[in-house]
Amino acid sequence: MANDSGCRTLLERHGVYDRRVEFLGVPMDPLDMDETVRIIDAAIAEGVCLKHVVVNVSKLVQMRSDAGLHADVVDSDLINIDGMGVVWGARLAGRTVPARVAGIDLMDRVLALCAKRGYRPYILGAKQEVLERAVANIRARYPDLTFAGFRNGYFKREDEPAIVEEIRASGADCLFVAISSPTKERFTQQYRDRLGVKFLMGVGGSVDVMAGITRRAPDWMQRAGLEWLYRVLQEPRRMWKRYLITNCLYAGLLARELARPRRPAARPGVDAGRA
Repeated sequence: MANDSGCRTLLERHGVYDRRVEFLGVPMDPLDMDETVRIIDAAIAEGVCLKHVVVNVSKLVQMRSDAGLHADVVDSDLINIDGMGVVWGARLAGRTVPARVAGIDLMDRVLALCAKRGYRPYILGAKQEVLERAVANIRARYPDLTFAGFRNGYFKREDEPAIVEEIRASGADCLFVAISSPTKERFTQQYRDRLGVKFLMGVGGSVDVMAGITRRAPDWMQRAGLEWLYRVLQEPRRMWKRYLITNCLYAGLLARELARPRRPAARPGVDAGRA
């Protein structure tokens, strides 16, 4: 939830708290892409710090056994749904969810917004050579975009204060953290008030995609909720067991949720947001 009065006011103005739902014990904001980008644009323009996170099947399952990750996610200001498995599960449980907001698509939309408005992004994460290729591709796609900076994601925890200061000194308007969970959620939560950026989000492997290292699933597989299968087909030895276990655990969680007596959907964060 938003922990800054300016952010609370912004989210109230855009009706976020009125529409917030809870699914599997996690608050979620069922917004579409355009609504999400408008809120981010307003936050950067008004100098309000907005911490964003997405939830998907893998993260929901991981949050059940990782209390730190759970806390970092639910304390975020804006929680989009990334993953058709969560969209469909929430709908089956009676929640109104218009669409998914994929993290990589949102990152691309925010980069386009930065180019249009003159906002300066910073990317933290990925291997150095991958990051440099991604930045080159992004610059080719958005020639008017100016980066505040970028740095690879290979560092020790004791290096983090210096990296945070580097990002703050860069004058970046927004920060994309391309590190795996739960590290990116912990980093953005721990340092959000020290980074000096107006918008921050974790983007996981999105930089690998933008660098052309990893391919996204075809559109029809994305719409069908089969991106996980595409990943398995790309890297069967590494991915099959992970997705089999994760999807089975999620199916069990969803079955228990659907077996519970139906009640009106809760809107977590409404009272807290108006306190």
